[in-house]
Order: sequence, then C-alpha cells, then structure tokens
Amino acid sequence: MTEQQWANGVSEKIKEKMKTVALRSRGKVPYTTVNGVFDDWTDKDICWWTNGFWGGMMWQLYHATKEEVYRENALELEEKLDRNLMRSAGMDHDSGFRWLPTAVANYRLHGDVASKNRGITAANDLAGRFNPAGNFIRAWNDDGDGSRAGWAIIDCMMNLPLLYWAYEELHDPRYLHIATRHADTAEKYFIRGDGSANHIVEFDPVTGQFVQTFGGQGVEVGSSWTRGQAWALYGFCLSHLHVKKVEGLEEQSERYLNTAKRVANYFIVNIPESGLIPVDFRQPADCAWEDSTAAAIAACGLLELEKCVHPKERHVYHDAAMKMLRALEEKRSRFDDGCDNILEKCTAAYHDKEHEFSIIYGDYYFIEAIWKLTGQELFIW
Repeated sequence: MTEQQWANGVSEKIKEKMKTVALRSRGKVPYTTVNGVFDDWTDKDICWWTNGFWGGMMWQLYHATKEEVYRENALELEEKLDRNLMRSAGMDHDSGFRWLPTAVANYRLHGDVASKNRGITAANDLAGRFNPAGNFIRAWNDDGDGSRAGWAIIDCMMNLPLLYWAYEELHDPRYLHIATRHADTAEKYFIRGDGSANHIVEFDPVTGQFVQTFGGQGVEVGSSWTRGQAWALYGFCLSHLHVKKVEGLEEQSERYLNTAKRVANYFIVNIPESGLIPVDFRQPADCAWEDSTAAAIAACGLLELEKCVHPKERHVYHDAAMKMLRALEEKRSRFDDGCDNILEKCTAAYHDKEHEFSIIYGDYYFIEAIWKLTGQELFIW
C-alpha cells in the first residue's frame, strides 16, 4: 500500500465514523468523552480554551464532504461562543484557538459578515493583551491582583495567526507588529539552545524584564513538555508563512523558519522508536504516560514545515510526521462508532490527576494532518 493509499483510507474511516458522531453530538461543545460519549461544555464553561476545536473539525469535514450536518454543527457552535466573546473575564490569549476554527473559518468559506466581526473582535481583544514593556502577550487572567500580569506561554504562538489574519483583512500593521514582537520575545526567552522550549515565562509587567520560567504543564522547570514543543514547532512555522508575505520582513521570516526547524529537529531526535509521544521528553524513566495530542499537533507542524524547507531536507520532516501518524492510526485510534472520540491516550498536563483520555483537539489535529496528506485541508491558521 502506498502512503497516499494509506492516507486516503484513513480519511474514509474518519468520514464514516464522524457522520454518526456529528449527528448524535448536535448542540454540544465537547472537550472529552465520558464512557465514550462527548461531554458538553456549553453551560459548564463556555469560555474554555478548547471550545473552538469541535467547530474546526466540523468545517474540515464539511470542506471535504459538503455534508450539511457538519456546517450546521459549526454554525451553532460559533453562535454559542458569543457568550464567551462578550464576557471580558473569559477572554485570554487563546482567542485564536476559539475563533480561527469557527468564525474565521466560516468567513473564509462563505464571506459571512457576522463571522468576520466575531474574528476581528477576538483579534482586538488578543491585541489588547499585549504588554509593550516586555513585548509579550499576556497569557491567563487572575483575580485582579496582577499575580499573572507578567506571564506568557508558548501556546500563544499558535494564536498569533488570528492577528496575522486581522492584519491581512484590515491592512492595519498594528496587528502585525504585536504578533511579530511577541514571536521575537518567544524566540529569545522560550526556545533554548538545544531546540527545547519553556512552557511559561514570567516578566516584570511594569519594566518588561525577564523574571523566571515555570515548568507549567511539563514535569518541572527545564523539562520538555511535548505539547509545548509541538505548539512552538507549528507556531514558528506559521509565523514564517505569514510574515514572509510582508515586504521588508524577509529576514525576520527566515529567522522564524530557522527557529521552527531547530525545535522540529529537537523533537524528531526525541521521538521514541514506537512513534508514540510521552507527555514530557524528560519525564522519569519509569513513567509511561503518553500524549497523543502532542503527536498529532507536531505532525501537522512537520507537514507544514516540509513545504517551507529546501527539497533535500523535506524527507526529514515528512518521514517524522508519518512515523507518528502511522503509530496513532495503528495503536491509538478508534474508528468504530461505539465511541465519539478518535484518538486515545491524550494528556492535558503531567501533574494532572487524570492522564491518557480523549481530548477534542487531539481529534482535530489528527484530522488536519490526514487532510494535509490527502489535499482536503481547509487552512485554518
């Protein structure tokens, strides 16, 4: 079986499963599964950072099949997220994760004016989190005591495309400047010499001076949380793709590409022989916890990076992505309709009480990766 035949076969299995799942999950905003059935965060926490990924799955499936159930589900979720968009305390650095796969995807497909308004509103809020003293976008909120006013996290690299999109739509360079200044700060303070990444960096919010790093969702300070590595890999690649379109920023764009390659090379040399990715590349030897989401996200980043590098380098990134995707398909996927999720053994954070369950963004990025291989992808980022 050729690689293309394999990818086409996986695509068909996803479509067959998701027809049933989409119908029985109408009206939900899922995060994980309970006894194999998607939960619903509509009333539990409509502001949760992952709430856009179900919409992203629906738009990817609609783009590939034109089946109406996917469009209907995506539109319903987009409208539900207005409760989040109009609640300032529920807005944070993850606006890209919520409104790029929903409102902006809808606008790109159909030119919907209300969807464009949602995307620009979310971009404005994200831009408003920028701290010019330290040139970073603030991550989480706090209780008003300023305890997290200087915190930035690597995940934000994947939210910058919301600002790049706003720049391209409105031709207002403020969005571009904020995105690139944050990317420059992330490159300097998050990416270590060996290509591994810090998760959380704290700056003095008044002076902008570096204060310290935190282990965050990895094992500890100085460890290597794999999903953070994947966010960095894909995020810097996306900054390269967007910035290279801007005249005069070619050198900056090339720097982002080289950073993405450095992170990718570190990731690749740490992929286990099994192709299954641990929660942290530096977790204790007796810990076997996995994170399938890190594998799916990194595979997407590697497949995108493959398009940006010299032809002689492409196989390095392509082969690594395929190793992880084949491992996920063979060992960590459910294609039967007896459960709603596709990927198994996903982990949100090393120190959480629960590990290795299904998480919605794992399914989203797995679909995106397969769609990249089959040519069915709707570009979200």
